[in-house]
Amino acid sequence: MTQFKAGDAVCLLVDVPEAGLSKGDLGAIVLDFDKPAIAYETEFCDSEGRAIAQVTLRPDQIAHYDPYSPVGNIGDTWRSEE
Repeated sequence: MTQFKAGDAVCLLVDVPEAGLSKGDLGAIVLDFDKPAIAYETEFCDSEGRAIAQVTLRPDQIAHYDPYSPVGNIGDTWRSEE
């Protein structure tokens, strides 16, 4: 099982429509929880750095994001307010 920690960059593996998030959106782990289940409070921002959503996610809903490695990344999807 992949473990995440506060500050880790992550890529969303699923849509979270109630938060306006889509698979491939990039975020950062803010907090981690181990009770009642392992979960991660994750913040998502637009291309200007403005927060657009903060949601609690299970480990199977996110993947580590490495901008220098195409392996395992969903993609560079940044939201811009145009």
